[in-house]
Amino acid sequence: MTAYDDLMAQERETQALAQVAGRLGWDQETMMPRGAAEQRSEESGAMQAVLHARRCDPRRGDLLAEAEAQVSDEVARAQLRHIRRDHDRAMLVPGDLAVALARLTSRAQGQWAEARAGDDYAAFAPVLAEVIRLKREEATAVARGRDLYDALIDDFEPDMTATRLDTTFAEMRPRLVDLRARALEREWPALDAHFDEQAQLRLSRELARNFGYDFARGRLDMAVHPFSSGSGDDVRITTRVSEHDPFNCLYSTIHEVGHACYEQGIDPEYRLTPLGQGVSMGVHESQSRIYENQLGRSRAYTGWLFERMRETFGEFGLDEAETFYRAVSRVHRGYIRTEADEVQYNLHIMLRFDLEKALISGDLSTDDLEAAWNDRFEADFGYAVDRASNGVLQDVHWSVGLFGYFPTYSLGNVYAGCLYRAMRGAVPDLEVHLSRGDLGGATSWLCSKVQVHGGRFAPAEVIARACGGAEPTAEPLLEYLEEKFGGL
Repeated sequence: MTAYDDLMAQERETQALAQVAGRLGWDQETMMPRGAAEQRSEESGAMQAVLHARRCDPRRGDLLAEAEAQVSDEVARAQLRHIRRDHDRAMLVPGDLAVALARLTSRAQGQWAEARAGDDYAAFAPVLAEVIRLKREEATAVARGRDLYDALIDDFEPDMTATRLDTTFAEMRPRLVDLRARALEREWPALDAHFDEQAQLRLSRELARNFGYDFARGRLDMAVHPFSSGSGDDVRITTRVSEHDPFNCLYSTIHEVGHACYEQGIDPEYRLTPLGQGVSMGVHESQSRIYENQLGRSRAYTGWLFERMRETFGEFGLDEAETFYRAVSRVHRGYIRTEADEVQYNLHIMLRFDLEKALISGDLSTDDLEAAWNDRFEADFGYAVDRASNGVLQDVHWSVGLFGYFPTYSLGNVYAGCLYRAMRGAVPDLEVHLSRGDLGGATSWLCSKVQVHGGRFAPAEVIARACGGAEPTAEPLLEYLEEKFGGL
C-alpha cells in the first residue's frame, strides 16, 4: 500500500461518516418527531466531533504530504487537491467550535420552523444572533487575513469573492429591473382551481423519472423547505404541496431532481471520495436551474406537460398549451424566493446577499434585520412585506449557518445560461424532443459535460469545458431571459 492508497482508504471512511451525518439532517427535515430536537442536537454534535477529529488527524496530514510528493496521475492529483483544502481548513477551526456550531444549528433549525409558523421573528432573533457569532468566529479562524464573508463563500464556491459577485450582480440588475417593468405591464394567466395533493405527488414522481431521477437510489418526501441530500447510491429529494398551486410541487421537484441527478450522475469510480460529489453549489445550482427553467419551463416541454396535467387533474381552467406556457412563465408580484419567476428570482438573491454581508461584517445586527429586510424589499419590489414568514423567516439557510450560500443560486443561473446556449447548439432537435416529453438528449448532454466529472475540475473550469472553452459570464442568461420574456 502506498501513502496515497492509505489516505484514500481513510477518506472513504470519512466520506461514509459524512453521509451518515447528512442523513441525520434529512431525517430532521422529514420524519423526526418534534420532541427529538434536543437529542438530535447532541447527535449532530457527536458526529461533527468524530468528523472533525478525523479531518485533523496528524496521520492524515503525514499521508497527504507523502502522497503529494509521489502522485502524478491527474485524477489522483484532483483528489489530493480536495483533501489538502479540507485538511488545511479543518486544522484552522477549533474542534469545540465545530461541535458547537453543529449542535447550535441543529437546534436553531427547529426554532426557525416554529418562529416561521408563528410569524414571530423576535422569537428566532436570539438564536440567529448566536449562529452569526459562531459563524464570524469560524470565518475569522479560516480567513487568514481575507474578508470574513469571502471565507464563508469559499465553503460553497471555491475562490469566489464578494467583489466579483458584486460586479456580476451590478451587470445583471439594471437589465433585470427593466425586463421586470416591461413584463409587469402585461396580463398573465394564472391557475384558479383545486388540485388534489396526492395527484400532485404522483405527477411529481412521474416528472422526476422523466428527468432521469433513479428511484432505486433515491426517494421523494415532503418538507417545509424542499431540498436534496446525499450522493452516490443514496440521493434523496423533498418537495411541498399547495392544493391551489401545483407548480409549487412540480417545479420544486424538478429543481431538486436537477441537484439529485448531478449526484447520481457522477462517475461511480469517485464514490465516497472527495471527487464523488458536486464541485460547488454554483455548479450544483446550474443543474437544478437548467432542469427547472430552460428545460422544464420551455414552451416545448410545457406543451407536453399541459396534456399530462389535463390527464391528471381534468379541466383546470386553461384551454390551450400556449396559455398554459404563459401561466408557467407568469411574471408576478410575490414575496417568496422559491416561488419567484425567472425574471425576478435573482433580485431576491441580491437582497439576501447584501443583507448577509452586512450581518457578517457587523454592520447590521439581528435586532435590526427584520426592518432592514422589509425596507430593502419594498425599495426593490415596490410593495411592503405583510408578515415575517413572507419575509425574513421564509428561508431556512441562516438558521443552519449557511452564510455565503445564497449568491451561489444566482451564480448557478449564470452557469445555466452558459450551458443552455451550448446545449442548443450541441443537441439535435432539442425542441422537438422536449415537445414529446423526451429529456434524454438534454440530460445526457448535461451528465456527460458536467455531472460525470464530480469534483474533478474547478467550478468555472467545468462550465468552460462544457461550453467549448468560453469563460462563464452573465450575458447568455440575460439574452435568454430577454428573448423568452420579450417574446411573451
